[in-house]
Amino acid sequence: MQVVILGSGSPLPDPNRAGPSTLVRTSAGDFLIDAGRGVLLRMSAAMAGPGGLASVLLTHLHSDHITDLNDLITMRWAMSFAPNPLRVVGPVGTAEVVAATEAMLATDIGYRLAHHDDLNWNPDTVVDEVSEGVVFEQGEVRITAAPTDHAPVHPTVAFRIDDGEASVVLAGDTIPCEGLDRLAGGADVLVHTVVRKDQIEAIGLPRLVDVLDYHSDVAQAADTAARAGVRTLVLTHMVPAPAPGAEQEWIDQASPVFGGEILVAADLMTIEVGPVAQ
Repeated sequence: MQVVILGSGSPLPDPNRAGPSTLVRTSAGDFLIDAGRGVLLRMSAAMAGPGGLASVLLTHLHSDHITDLNDLITMRWAMSFAPNPLRVVGPVGTAEVVAATEAMLATDIGYRLAHHDDLNWNPDTVVDEVSEGVVFEQGEVRITAAPTDHAPVHPTVAFRIDDGEASVVLAGDTIPCEGLDRLAGGADVLVHTVVRKDQIEAIGLPRLVDVLDYHSDVAQAADTAARAGVRTLVLTHMVPAPAPGAEQEWIDQASPVFGGEILVAADLMTIEVGPVAQ
């Protein structure tokens, strides 16, 4: 199994970091977790395309995690040569968001249908709303969801993808919680969004300080990884983003709490998961 960090950024625009999105390549196909700003550009750089996705998994419906869902829907449809339904799995509310997105695209859909004789079907998006449990199972691949705590954003979920002996957990935005602990137990890799509490408090802007209420700081993410016994912790969606060369500061905040491998995500970072990585 292979994990590709497509976008390691946050809601704050950054020339070097696309919005939150991760590609997990498995024996059952490619799964996209979240669809932040620039996701298709990063997918192209990773030699992946919207037509080949097995599913899109949404951790929650904050705008930065679904900004380019419209681009995925459009390009999955316009780049396919036969109906090719896009499966979207996410928390309760996902169906409403997808329907609203397709309604927003109605004018463009009409233009394309009128122009291309060989494009004679509408975009087809199949939505599964989930809270916990197995959401996909094929061959050696199993995907499981569990609830997380990102209140007042509710509901939110994390996903665990197992492929044979390899496993990765995609936490999404959350504070420490029982659902994530349960999901992450014994996983090889935990991809966790994090914020720098010390820097945010030093800046002191109320709207920025507010993010501490519902995101894990570096030490909290490291503690979650330690409790779960994971092998590798990947810090992503960092707020504020590390200045070039300052990544070690983030590792230094996590390492007293978590003794495993700690990675600071960058766009297109690729992580091999499973026996080949051991």
